[in-house]
Amino acid sequence: MQTIFIMVKCDLGKAYDVADEAVMNVEQVSEVHSISGQYDLLMKCYLDDSVDIGHFVTERIQTLPHIKDTFTVITFKAFT
Repeated sequence: MQTIFIMVKCDLGKAYDVADEAVMNVEQVSEVHSISGQYDLLMKCYLDDSVDIGHFVTERIQTLPHIKDTFTVITFKAFT
């Protein structure tokens, strides 16, 4: 299992719509947080090891309505 975080920049006034769409329609999205700064949302996604991260981001996330830009962080290890 791969964990990635995607920071998302949305059209003005559409961050909550994008968050709802991602949570409801992209099963790999486990959490979406509204954040301050350059980006509007932070998505936490769990992907099967066989899933290509680039294809997932470009085909499943960047194609959601009202997304202007993304920045993806690939994780290595979770510490608990």
